[in-house]
Amino acid sequence: MAADFPHVYPYSRQEAQRRKEERLYTDSFKTNVSCARAVECAVRDHCNGADGDLTEGCALSVLEQYGFKRVNFVLANSISQLDDPDQISSAVRQWGQRTFVPPDRKYNIYFAVNAAAPRLESFIRQAQEAYRALGLFGPEHCTGDRHEQDYAGKVLVMSPDTLRESCWDPRNQLWYGEGGFGCTPHARGQAVFATCLGDGEQTRWNRSDFAGVLDEQYLPDWAREKLEELRGLRQEPEQSGPIMGGMG
Repeated sequence: MAADFPHVYPYSRQEAQRRKEERLYTDSFKTNVSCARAVECAVRDHCNGADGDLTEGCALSVLEQYGFKRVNFVLANSISQLDDPDQISSAVRQWGQRTFVPPDRKYNIYFAVNAAAPRLESFIRQAQEAYRALGLFGPEHCTGDRHEQDYAGKVLVMSPDTLRESCWDPRNQLWYGEGGFGCTPHARGQAVFATCLGDGEQTRWNRSDFAGVLDEQYLPDWAREKLEELRGLRQEPEQSGPIMGGMG
């Protein structure tokens, strides 16, 4: 996905009112509704018999228009709105629970996909396959408990949720933790100063922006050379000086 898509507003209507962000909620809500209708149209156009299977490209047509974040939001809401959730496999129900949709009995029904459960699940599985094809890193590529690990000197996995979809590329996800209070678990400060292994960018993130510490068995060759360079600099501070200042 090369495009940026409109922001998916993550809070309920009531919370939006409290934050005085009604316009943001309304704009996102309207796009959610349009996305749900687009899914229904795609399902009708790609239906392949009564068994619920959909022809290839059904989900991709909607993903290209609305992006993964919004499509996943709408699909997760659609699962939660089913009269009988057991019509969907447990694996897909668990997938839906990974995306939090603020409960709202009055309004969420409007962006629930109206499709038979087998066809909804087939669409979801196509969307999952399209996401896997991106080759992004996730919690399944991390090691240990991220809440208990020191991030300094480690390869960190940037959560896809932190990045704009136009930046969804593995090269934008791997960062070398340099320092900052956020590198230490349970510290009051959240700042993590890090260097991107893909392009060398140095910037500040919050600890919560990362999915965890990469299990180095998944470290790509393109990242290994940059990692060795950075670790070498870290071991020779008297020659190279600090890579970044003000790391807390």
